[in-house]
Amino acid sequence: MEQLIPFISDVGFPIVVTLYLLHRIEAKLDSVVQSIQSLPAKLQEKPELEPIYPAKVTQN
Repeated sequence: MEQLIPFISDVGFPIVVTLYLLHRIEAKLDSVVQSIQSLPAKLQEKPELEPIYPAKVTQN
């Protein structure tokens, strides 16, 4: 903690907050990237779904 205060006074509070937020969000972004990369394989494994609407609608 003692090392953080001189760093804040040297580079400024907004830069320290930005670096902190970037560090926190990095792990979340990594999981999003991994999910997106695995999406095509998961879509190929999933069986085709039947349409929820009728193929032919007749009116009287």
